[in-house]
Amino acid sequence: MSENKQTVLIMTSVEAERQAVLAGIGMKEGFHVEIAGVGPVAASVATTKALHTNHYQFVINMGIAGGFVEKADIGSLVIADESIALDLGAEAEDGFLTLDELGFGASVVAKTEHSVAKALLARCQQAQLKSCIAPILTLSTVTGTEETAQRLQIRAPRAAAEAMEGYGVAMAAQTFNVPFLEIRAISNPVGPRDRSSWKIKEALQSLQEVSKYLVEVL
Repeated sequence: MSENKQTVLIMTSVEAERQAVLAGIGMKEGFHVEIAGVGPVAASVATTKALHTNHYQFVINMGIAGGFVEKADIGSLVIADESIALDLGAEAEDGFLTLDELGFGASVVAKTEHSVAKALLARCQQAQLKSCIAPILTLSTVTGTEETAQRLQIRAPRAAAEAMEGYGVAMAAQTFNVPFLEIRAISNPVGPRDRSSWKIKEALQSLQEVSKYLVEVL
């Protein structure tokens, strides 16, 4: 990738995530790490602006996230095979109606780069960094109760993590017809909000580690 500068665009929501990714990438050319902001709207706008300004061959959303219990432990990694906007839709008497069911578009971006995801998973496992490939939810409101966590798992049983930006970044990449991938390091369990259980330092370390391996597989 050294022959083509800034060919990979990596979007993180905050500066701490950006610094972790940069530390992992090192001096490798061809990677450009930008701040997306918090939430799907800010992330989509920032990604669209970056893609409009420069030409990129790949877009990746990276950061920390909550992991569903027994699916993604703290410090582990989730590589998305789908980015799902699970709260995008409408409530109804008999349940939740997705954007797809309403006929207004798709709430799932499934066209992630599976070949890269599989190669990255294999490299992480080789390094004994616990990781999995699974859907990652994009939510505008972070889960803070066990009731909500259980409801999300019923609606998206394969999901291993929740975050706030993936779907927004994915939609921008899809608009520009650029391949997309979402990678998350787990900092806390999805469920009751308990800041004392958050392990942000450990998650950022995992984010740094996976960034090193990402350079190897792309």
